[in-house]
Order: sequence, then C-alpha cells, then structure tokens
Amino acid sequence: MTCILQIGPLTERFNHGMAAEHEVLRFWEEGAEALIAQHAQRIDIVVTSGRFGCTAGLIERLPNLRAIISFGVGYDAIDVAAARARDIQVSNTPDVLNDCVADLAFGLIIDTARQISRADRFVRTGKWPSGGLPLAVRVSGKRLGIVGLGRIGETVAKRSTGFDMQVRYHNRRPVEGSAYGYESNLIELAKWSDFLVVTCPGGESTRNLINRDVLDALGAKGILINISRGSVVDEPALVEALIEGRLGGAGLDVYAHEPKVPQALINLPNVVLLPHIGSATEETRLAMEELLFANLRAFLERGEVLTAV
Repeated sequence: MTCILQIGPLTERFNHGMAAEHEVLRFWEEGAEALIAQHAQRIDIVVTSGRFGCTAGLIERLPNLRAIISFGVGYDAIDVAAARARDIQVSNTPDVLNDCVADLAFGLIIDTARQISRADRFVRTGKWPSGGLPLAVRVSGKRLGIVGLGRIGETVAKRSTGFDMQVRYHNRRPVEGSAYGYESNLIELAKWSDFLVVTCPGGESTRNLINRDVLDALGAKGILINISRGSVVDEPALVEALIEGRLGGAGLDVYAHEPKVPQALINLPNVVLLPHIGSATEETRLAMEELLFANLRAFLERGEVLTAV
C-alpha cells in the first residue's frame, strides 16, 4: 500500500476521506519527528497545502518520495526546485478557486472604498446618533490596475465590466491576446490606478514587489487590494504609508506573518482585514478537495498528476 505523509489537517471530510482510502501518516500530530525517522523509507507521496508547504529539508529526508500533492493554487511554501532536482512531481489545484478569489477581491474593493465594514462598526457601537461617517469613494467608473494577469487576475478584470472600469495590468511580459492595457512599469501602473489589485504568485521573485515607491505612486487617494500572498507587499512600508496618509486605504486578505497581523493595521479605520479566506466557500473548497484527490488518483494509476506546477 502507498504510504502518504499528510503535512497538515484540512477539513474533517478530507481527512476522513484520505484515511479511508490510504495509509496516512499525520505529520501535525505529536511525535512528528519520530514518525519521519521511523517511516522515511516508506513514504511515497506528500499531501500538503499552500499554507503548510513542503521544505527542502523534509524532501531530503524522504528518499523514496515521488510526488507532492498540494491543496490550493499557491505553491511558494513548497520547495519546487528541490523537488524537481529529484524528478518529484508537484501539483496544485488551479482554476477551481478563481471565481471565489475574484469575488473576494471585488468585495474588498467595494468594502474599502465605500467603508462598509467601518459603517457596520459605526452602527453597532451606537455612534450613528452623534453624526455621520466621512464621505466614501465611488467604485464605478474608476481605474483598476492588476498586478499579475494570470487566471485569477483575468477573472478579477472580468468582474470590472459591471462597474464600467478601465483596466490595465502589469506582468513580466504582455499576455498574448489580452484585451486589457499592458503597463511594463509597475510604478506607472500604480500612478494610473485608483485601485491596485495584487494577484501575482508569492515567492522570492515577487517578495516586496509592492514597496514604498509603488505605494507612493498609488498615492493618498489610491487603494491597495492584496489577495495573493503577504510576502508580495512590503508590510512595514504599507503600515507607514497608511499611517502617514500617503496611501488612501487597503483591503487585505493576506499578511507577511500569518496569522499575525500588525496592530497598526488593526487600529486603522481605512483598512479592511480578512483572515485569508479567498477560497473559503463550501463549493470551492469541495472542488479543491476533489481536484486534489483526482491528482492523487492520476499519479497512483498513471504515474502523472493532472495539474502539475
């Protein structure tokens, strides 16, 4: 029987499904180090997620590892280079979460611009009788900049048509056949944008891509939306820009050191904070689980995953 190392828990439904069909070693339970020491030679497959990842050190300790099957579209926490050096296949679960993540991006755009969460707190804490909130910012007809026009970025752009928005994007290179305007210079895109939505992958190649210069270019009326990875934004620079009024607002689903969120962000009224819930709907999480199982079955039956990284 194939021996699978599961790095971290997912849903109870998923955990039970895995255990019912395979021999599963649960890395997150007590005695993980002893577990690896005892079973390293037997482990064929690692099942993980974008959150839990799989380090080069762990890969090195598993001499017979053949595949890393991951839950989620992001794979920056997986050492893909270390896996490829040993011809270990790596899969993720793309596409099935595009709609929900794009929906959340627009939810953050509307919430941050129109102060919906702030207004809700205003009513709940009994402040309404003492006066109104400051005027908010309109969403319709504004300029939407997208950093990373991949599957999710493209889906965010499609959502903008209902708001009569102009769209431009920044990538390393233009997307062939795209109907949206390409901006090769990220600073120039930020200057042009009313809303700058970050949808690019995480990892070292994009670490702190959204830095002080980009935030200053976005400006005191601009709003940053991040639904990608916390590592893409220079978080201290973001905090400073918001506190000093050099940035108009931010809607964030991801952070540099999750689940830790800087207290300064929590204290700011012009920031909407979510606990990394881009794909967190019943429908999408089920689809992600099903694709993970499909990747696992395909590898066991044919030796090749369906959605390779």
